[in-house]
Amino acid sequence: MKDAAFGALLALQFLTRLPVPLACPWTPATRRWAARAYPLVGLLLGALVAALGTALEGVLPTPLLALLLLSAWVALTGGLHLDGLMDLADALGSNAPLERRWAIMKDAQVGSFAVLALVFHLAWKGALLWALLAAGASPWWLVPVAALGRFGAVGLLVVVPAARAEGLAHAWQQSLTRGDLALAAVVPLALAAWTPGGLWPLLGLVAFITFYGLAARRAFGGINGDIVGAAIEGGELWLLLIAWSWWSFAMA
Repeated sequence: MKDAAFGALLALQFLTRLPVPLACPWTPATRRWAARAYPLVGLLLGALVAALGTALEGVLPTPLLALLLLSAWVALTGGLHLDGLMDLADALGSNAPLERRWAIMKDAQVGSFAVLALVFHLAWKGALLWALLAAGASPWWLVPVAALGRFGAVGLLVVVPAARAEGLAHAWQQSLTRGDLALAAVVPLALAAWTPGGLWPLLGLVAFITFYGLAARRAFGGINGDIVGAAIEGGELWLLLIAWSWWSFAMA
């Protein structure tokens, strides 16, 4: 149980900017429990943003509420996954050979493709939040979106090999098995059963991660931390689109 508690705190420390005033041990056991807790951390993030939305729904105009929720979402994660998205955009946008793409991804400088990716990604995310709220959807739809997005990251870590024997993604993979992926799936499956139409986001996530994993292997030979982080952002955007589509058409 001690490893499980440390693992949950490690996941919270790694995926959010919520204060964790404790040094968590970095061991194979805690890494495994941390990966299993990824969707649980997503559930917490989604619940915090949804609670804010519920408190202010009807108080703020819908566009401002959507912008506030997006701002809170980014603040809680510290933009960690957005950084991965930007690095990936610069690398892919370069159209350079593989080794050069890796060098660009590791470069701390931000290029034009990173800026474009960030602007359009946040614009689409904000617009979909606005559209969901305008369609009458509850802010609590963000709970399965955030949880499933982080479950997708666990799926990538378990199924798609690291491109290089270095970095956090590779270190994490050394401790993970498909059994850990199955345990991480408990929260997403429970949310799918609880959320109206929840099966569609789950199936949509599987399709997204399958395609994304294949694309990562083709473009880079595998994954790294930036690619996993970008998958969380891309997965959330895709899930918001699915949620809006379902709510707008199935509930109409």
